Amino acid sequence: MKRIFVLSFSLMFASILMFSCEQKKTSGEKQLSTEVVTSPDGENMPVIEFDKEVHNFGRIVSGEKVSYSFKYKNTGKSALVISEVKSGCGCTVGEYSKEPIAPGDGGVITVTFNSAHRQGAQTQNIRVLANTNPNVHVLRITSEVVEP
Repeated sequence: MKRIFVLSFSLMFASILMFSCEQKKTSGEKQLSTEVVTSPDGENMPVIEFDKEVHNFGRIVSGEKVSYSFKYKNTGKSALVISEVKSGCGCTVGEYSKEPIAPGDGGVITVTFNSAHRQGAQTQNIRVLANTNPNVHVLRITSEVVEP
């Protein structure tokens, strides 16, 4: 009898936990979908347009950290989701919003380059992965690193 009681109580407790963890939309605010939109003709896809895709920092001193914010806009018809901003080396880091960007809205991707232990002409490519077609966009920063 005790075993049946414990089993019944455990099942009831597990059921309550499962249903209480379900999130509900609590307000009338508009929720943007983060799912990837695929359309053979690309008609309803998000489109990311950058003001500028290449930035030259010019001459910088080795050890200096420099940053640039690449501005972009979603000119498509559905929410833009940037899933990753990645560089080829640890000397370059990209920061971006992980929130969906509504059609007509925009944002920035801030890229920081650490020139420590670098000399001469430098070029760093930053890959931006998004739910667009194509889904990879390349930003580029360049500089001439000189000794202090």
